[in-house]
Amino acid sequence: MTRKPSSTPTMVDIANVAGVGVATVDRVFSGRASVRKETAEKVLIAAKSLGYIEKPEKIEHSRKRSHASVIKLGFLLQKRRSPVYRIIADALIDASKNYQTATLSPVIEYCDTLDPGQVSAALARLGQKVEVIGIVATDHPEVSHTIARLRQRGVPVFALLSELPAGGQSAGFIGQDARKMGRTAAWAMSRMTRPGPVGIITGSHRYVCQELYEIGFRGYFREKAPDFSVVEPMFSLEDPAVAAQATQALLHAEPDLKGLYIAGGGIEGVVTTLRQNNRQDLFVLGHDLTATTRAALIDGTVDMLLSLPRRELAERTIAAMVDWLAEEHRPEGTRQFILPIDIYTPESV
Repeated sequence: MTRKPSSTPTMVDIANVAGVGVATVDRVFSGRASVRKETAEKVLIAAKSLGYIEKPEKIEHSRKRSHASVIKLGFLLQKRRSPVYRIIADALIDASKNYQTATLSPVIEYCDTLDPGQVSAALARLGQKVEVIGIVATDHPEVSHTIARLRQRGVPVFALLSELPAGGQSAGFIGQDARKMGRTAAWAMSRMTRPGPVGIITGSHRYVCQELYEIGFRGYFREKAPDFSVVEPMFSLEDPAVAAQATQALLHAEPDLKGLYIAGGGIEGVVTTLRQNNRQDLFVLGHDLTATTRAALIDGTVDMLLSLPRRELAERTIAAMVDWLAEEHRPEGTRQFILPIDIYTPESV
């Protein structure tokens, strides 16, 4: 029900008449962030009909400002060939197209190496093209230094999937609670297989999230299921070929292995190796639903996936970036947006 306008119309009255949020009305008149042409027209027509603005030239200024402004969003992701990052890129593009209160122009770039120097260089180059950045990267002083310099220039950087805590220079973090992810993996494994040695394959401890996966995984077994023993982690460097080698080495070193947690990239190589060794006796748990992991769930190679809600990740990321640019007074430190865990089993795909 539309509220009857008060004698002195407010932004709430305009929002009700235009059928938009109060924040959208504020953006149209303040010019702090762009608004889609159709939405801006609704707001301005509603404002004029209510007599909210006395000077017609102010309406015209707001109309021109809203129409002309396009926000350039930059995203630096890892591993162009990784199905997970391609899925995330598609979700970010869709969320940008569907954003209701601003015209957005996303720029997606990839860095196929974990080398901090190359990541920093790619980040600096992207900062020359866009107004705000979302990045997936390992935690390293060189990367943090580049983020700090970009923020000084007015280009905020949001950490996606894995936190970048060094120096507290990132504007925000959008991802999951990694420690809870690791503990959830251990909880499931402890209930679905017999006690014995269990393994973990991670990409790199430089990813804060992957370090926390392992901490949570080990912590749960130590506290709640001490009959299990977690062997030393193997590393995939986010590469399927390296992951395949790590899996083969682990199976050879631990013939009585009961479970395997794939907590980093390269799961395609793990799945191939498990099939070749016919190890369907293992309880295998990994991350993220892709075509490969879906097929592995169906044929019994993988038993459970802890997945990222990619649509929510994209929408939260876009909103956080646009909101940051729209604010006049920005608080110091890093804002956190924690996403839920999507769980998949062979019976739910």
